[in-house]
Amino acid sequence: MDVDPVVVAHDLHPNMASTRFAEASGRRLIAVQHHHAHAASVMAEHGVVAPALALVLDGFGQGSDGGVWGGELLLCEGAQFRRLGHLAPMKMPGGDRAAREPWRMAASVLHGLQHGDAIATRFATQPQAVRLCAMLDQPGVPLTTSAGRLFDAAAGLLGVCPVQGYEGEAAMKLEALVRMPRIMHDGWTVTRGVLSLLPLLSRLAAKDIDPVEGAELFHGTFAAACVDWIVRAARETGITTVTLSGGCFLNAILAEEVGRGCVAAGLNPLLPRQLPPNDGGLSLGQAWIAALQLEQHGLEGTA
Repeated sequence: MDVDPVVVAHDLHPNMASTRFAEASGRRLIAVQHHHAHAASVMAEHGVVAPALALVLDGFGQGSDGGVWGGELLLCEGAQFRRLGHLAPMKMPGGDRAAREPWRMAASVLHGLQHGDAIATRFATQPQAVRLCAMLDQPGVPLTTSAGRLFDAAAGLLGVCPVQGYEGEAAMKLEALVRMPRIMHDGWTVTRGVLSLLPLLSRLAAKDIDPVEGAELFHGTFAAACVDWIVRAARETGITTVTLSGGCFLNAILAEEVGRGCVAAGLNPLLPRQLPPNDGGLSLGQAWIAALQLEQHGLEGTA
């Protein structure tokens, strides 16, 4: 059956394939912020119409401020959202190359811990390691709040996967090491909505840590930190429904631990079940938000 779209929804990023396809359609367009769409896909699946909190953990998405987002705590209401918090920004030396080479994110952590002089020896097999500390000292190094890059940093610090052969390799190898998640109870801080895992990363940067111990500490502590972060937001807003989405929730340990922690805190966590949490479920969220905007403004309104 032929379909005549009223509008075409697409990602906010101007270089995404969905954006280029939408622009070529000749239709009215609605740009949807990446992480808002992740949250909305879960809300659409579960039929949530009331305001909800959303923890979105993934690799990359353009923020509404033009920044590189990826670890976001949102409040979603109708077709709108508000950013309540985010992961502490990390420098991405080399830009997109840092997403393919986790040792670069590990080097960024060492630099942030004031151990930049250790980068060249720690990553001596990487040709760019000698110059990386100087690069990190320069202004204009891209910043990211990405949870995916946080996983990369942990894997790089533990020597699990210095360079990735395929997307998500570092995170999957890190997850495979875990036998029992463990929590470093002083491993994080939350300040004005910003979640920092720097104390945990400092422990992972120690030369004496075993990769298995490190992977277990990372998973357990990151999950506990996320629950603490969510609970704080729930107390401030009075909202108890929480959607959990983004590619990092393909990690079964993270999904289980965060979900269980939310339930223990009296919250109602919702995970995607019929669609994947990564970008495979994104179009449903985009369509949901576009439909809500049309409902608010009317079919003839300006989207």
